[in-house]
Amino acid sequence: MPKQSAPQELAAIAPKLVEITDEVLFGDVWERPGLSPRDRSLVTVSVLAALYRTEQLGYHLGVALDNGLSVAELSEAITHLAFYAGWPNAMTAVNQLKKVAEERDAG
Repeated sequence: MPKQSAPQELAAIAPKLVEITDEVLFGDVWERPGLSPRDRSLVTVSVLAALYRTEQLGYHLGVALDNGLSVAELSEAITHLAFYAGWPNAMTAVNQLKKVAEERDAG
């Protein structure tokens, strides 16, 4: 998986946030050996969906696919989350998954 980074266009307004995101979150936390990138993606997508963090969810769904999760596995995780995180959150997440999957099929 290519190294992740914060959107660089944000560096002009929040350079320290971008630096910390790149160095600490993606440079340290995501690289720790305790969980595989696949498992980290499943946890991340689950939390973003549960908390209705839609701005970050689409990006991380793509990362999850890159890290070896399938559309079917992500769909199943989102369906499971519906009972714990709420139906609207799950429906929004599955719509984002559909868009990401369609974009990848088209590309």
